[in-house]
Amino acid sequence: MIADPQIARAFETTWPAAEYAQAGGFLVGRGQGGGGRVSSARALRPDWDAADIPRAEAIQRGWDEPPLFRVADGDRALAQALAARGFRHGAPTVIMGADCAALTALAPPPLTAFAIWPPLAVQRDIWSGGAVSAARQAVMERVAPPRTALLGRMRDRAAGAAFVALDGPVAMVHAIEVVPAQRRRGVAGWLVRMAALWAQEQGATRIALAVSRDNAAARGLYDRLGFAELGGYAYWRKD
Repeated sequence: MIADPQIARAFETTWPAAEYAQAGGFLVGRGQGGGGRVSSARALRPDWDAADIPRAEAIQRGWDEPPLFRVADGDRALAQALAARGFRHGAPTVIMGADCAALTALAPPPLTAFAIWPPLAVQRDIWSGGAVSAARQAVMERVAPPRTALLGRMRDRAAGAAFVALDGPVAMVHAIEVVPAQRRRGVAGWLVRMAALWAQEQGATRIALAVSRDNAAARGLYDRLGFAELGGYAYWRKD
């Protein structure tokens, strides 16, 4: 999924499941409503056994969660094995990364973005009003420090929120949400730059995030900010 081991590690540790169980060559996350990232099974090694797929399914059903696998781009063997068992492909996602220094060269204007932990009620309201449910917000509480929440401000109003956490030299940005009335005004870009600034102050040198391949607007923003594609994955689910 990600060739760079440091970024691959940060991708997992900065957005962790409530618990994990191993089914042979697969690691299964218990998400408790926190989204596909934390509720999926993923291959730990390339020599997984097909018999481990139903074992992973059984763990997920035992947790009362639907069978879901996160499959790296290019892993045709696993994709074919899942398709043969009735799984359907969806939600292709790209992981992008950049150097913190490239983003911090242009600092957010005064009073445009702030790093705050724990999150304020207004940040939680922004998340809840978008795609970051209370269960997804609960994932943030499980992350080991350093971590912080970001608040974006535009035209004297709270305009956006995000979450960022570190694992060694890598920062991962999650849960970027912009208030609908404040979109297309640069809020997301300032949040990302603020994430890089905060991360750099904590000793990080690189920053990464995940975005839907279908989200052309967000991908275009990250391209303009200097992010490059590092890898990708998709979900395979069964009802």
